[in-house]
Amino acid sequence: MKVLFKNATVFPVSSKPFKGDVLVSNGKIEKVGENLEDPNAEIVDLTGKFLFPGFIDAHSHIGLFEEGVGYYYSDGNEATDPVTPHVKALDGFNPQDPAIERALAGGVTTVMIVPGSANPIGGQGSVVKFKSIVVEECVVKDPAGLKMAFGENPKRVYGERKQTPSTRMGTAGVIRDYFMKVKNYMKKKELAEKEGKEFTETDLKMEIGEMVLRKKIPARMHAHRADDILTAIRIAEEFGFNLVIEHGTEAYKISRILVEKNVPVVVGPLLTFRTKLELKDLTMEVIAKLLKDGVLIALMCDHPVIPLEFATVQAATALRYGAKEEELLKILTVNPAKILGMEDRMGTIEPGKDADLVVWSGHPFDMKSRVERVFIEGTEVFRK
Repeated sequence: MKVLFKNATVFPVSSKPFKGDVLVSNGKIEKVGENLEDPNAEIVDLTGKFLFPGFIDAHSHIGLFEEGVGYYYSDGNEATDPVTPHVKALDGFNPQDPAIERALAGGVTTVMIVPGSANPIGGQGSVVKFKSIVVEECVVKDPAGLKMAFGENPKRVYGERKQTPSTRMGTAGVIRDYFMKVKNYMKKKELAEKEGKEFTETDLKMEIGEMVLRKKIPARMHAHRADDILTAIRIAEEFGFNLVIEHGTEAYKISRILVEKNVPVVVGPLLTFRTKLELKDLTMEVIAKLLKDGVLIALMCDHPVIPLEFATVQAATALRYGAKEEELLKILTVNPAKILGMEDRMGTIEPGKDADLVVWSGHPFDMKSRVERVFIEGTEVFRK
């Protein structure tokens, strides 16, 4: 099936906007340019409309903390054990969460769903698209990372129970202990293989840790304060795995270190109340500061903290604090795609990419603009 989007103001993100056309074939972008023609394509006339790639949120709890059901019905935290690497966000994800349709109405097509931050090691995250009510049809990448948490959250959850970890020291100790066990597990497997024996002690908790240590997936490390970010980096270096910092409220204080060590940050949420002590230095200026210093960043809503439908509202607010329009578009599109390792499939309007396209009535940073139609891999999934 072919679809030809005609006469739009196209924002490829990878290059300057232009008035022209986009040809989609079998869910992929085939051509981008002016005066395109294809006699076999269905024509979608977008005269006067703006065409953007679908926005990407690289850290979300949508479908886990569902809208309108209350805390006790949510499935975001398995807060019964500090170490739960074997649990998968995908198993708690409800693609019929009403918030998903509203997210589409905000131009968001793809998210990385992750468990919450109750546990030092919270579980596996997945990249999903909002294209079906069947979970398996939504999945783009699973697992896509192992969620971990530093700072106040695990201290609060387990400290109230008089259980480890009740301090930052305890949290770091729990994570180190886990990865030491993973290393020992890997040695046992290697020894069995060397001796030609069958390995019969498969442990799901250890298997996902092995994927992290072999750099098949990154650690996704929740850390707000600068010292927590540095602890996360320290542990990653001790064990030799890749990491992404989640939230990074004080990342601007140590941007030099982040650049030197090539550590990306999924920043946010920023348009929110300072609910705890580690958010006291929260500022919307973090985006402009980190971009200026050369840190690879994306912008999260941390849904449901900020409903995902308002991703562009949060981004547009950063314009008041020194961020530039083209930079903000990148932190909603190509930057999260890079952080997720999906830049070959999404994040820009270019030939070969998935046809995740959003038709806007105007520019997304104009509060009067609305999403009129959304296409994921060339199939329409939303219409105003």
